[in-house]
Amino acid sequence: MSRSAHPAGPRHADVLPEGHYSAPPTDLNALDPKVWAQTVGRTTDGVVEVGGIDVKALAEQFGTPAYFIDEADFRARARAWRTAFGPDADVFYAGKAFLSRAVVRWLYEEGLNLDVCSGGELATALSGGMPADRIAFHGNNKSTEEITRAVEAGVGRIVLDSFQEIVRVAHIASSLGRRQRVQIRVTVGVEAHTHEFIATAHEDQKFGVPLAGGQAAEAVRRALQLDGLEVIGIHSHIGSQIFDMSGFEVAAHRVVGLLKDIRDEHGIELPEIDLGGGLGIAYTSDDDPREPHEIAKALTEIVSRECESARLRTPRISVEPGRAIVGPTAFTLYEVGTIKPLDGLRTYVSVDGGMSDNIRTALYDAEYSVALVSRTSDAEPMLVRVVGKHCESGDIVVRDAFLPADLAPGDLIAVPATGAYCRSMASNYNHVLRPPVVAVGDGEARVIVRRETEEDLLRLDVG
Repeated sequence: MSRSAHPAGPRHADVLPEGHYSAPPTDLNALDPKVWAQTVGRTTDGVVEVGGIDVKALAEQFGTPAYFIDEADFRARARAWRTAFGPDADVFYAGKAFLSRAVVRWLYEEGLNLDVCSGGELATALSGGMPADRIAFHGNNKSTEEITRAVEAGVGRIVLDSFQEIVRVAHIASSLGRRQRVQIRVTVGVEAHTHEFIATAHEDQKFGVPLAGGQAAEAVRRALQLDGLEVIGIHSHIGSQIFDMSGFEVAAHRVVGLLKDIRDEHGIELPEIDLGGGLGIAYTSDDDPREPHEIAKALTEIVSRECESARLRTPRISVEPGRAIVGPTAFTLYEVGTIKPLDGLRTYVSVDGGMSDNIRTALYDAEYSVALVSRTSDAEPMLVRVVGKHCESGDIVVRDAFLPADLAPGDLIAVPATGAYCRSMASNYNHVLRPPVVAVGDGEARVIVRRETEEDLLRLDVG
């Protein structure tokens, strides 16, 4: 038996039987548009292309492994979220999914805000040209230096995650002669992922101040008394890879209940509510994510209904899609190295990357799709496990999939939906160099994060 780990394991983070996989697809050459970026398709000679450039040319120019991101798709998804929620709501791209200065520039140009959760992400955001007042700063253990830099830069909001942080941010802001806008992150007792949610006492986590026992109400009470803070709202985040809105409904009910208590005790109605992110994408053809306009309609109706019931003005809503924007826009391109059939089991296909460029399969037992992209094939499907080059038995990229039986060393295969949490969680395990990120669009390709070199690796080793 194999246990997956939240947040993005197969289906529900349940226990699944080893070797859990679907039947072979009817056409191994088909590319499901739910899973692949918008401009991805096959040329007349069967080679996959993105942004008007085929993968053979991309591999020759940039090498493998490499992440290729469809810039037009990224921008279109960002616009779709901005349009869906309209001018009376805020969309904060969750930078932890993937962040670079080019991405910051795209976000700024498409009218989105940016959520960061470390000093490095804040530095990238500012360096990339995002106005500080459009940045939100998260994190459960922000350092004094990080908070100071955020306040000095004038970030639009800091999300307070603990009683200690309330005092810490207030002290730093006051010492700098500032009044910092803040939200209180609360733990609402709801955990949602994939197709189900748990609406019981899920306070056993490191994030936020629990609603239970009046702790969140006390956090608000303390924050309102400090001159260095301007409390603008409540923040809630309930999970990852969510397809069902039911968890948001329970969370909104509880957050609005807190807003009502705040009004009754303090005579104020906080103007904002942030419902977090975690909206799901299609990693395989079995996944069925909602469109941004459907999500916006559902969330807006949920909050409006709860506020009407509580006789509160409807606050300004914020959401934080990260994976939902960047995840589907990229794929990772690999070259096949060795092929090892195991009779009666499966065939192991080793590629020139692995867990150093995609840790999610090893970490979460996450599911991915894979396709032969350097050519088409009429061969029979064979059950494969795509693995990496690392000295680690858990170095798995795609646990179970089907590829053509005539697959050979030197073929190019690609794993779609790797825009989120792949490059951002990449490592130098076994001293492997991290791949580049290449933006492709309108027949042009350019590196936005370059491939690491051995000089980069050795520069930190002081010997």
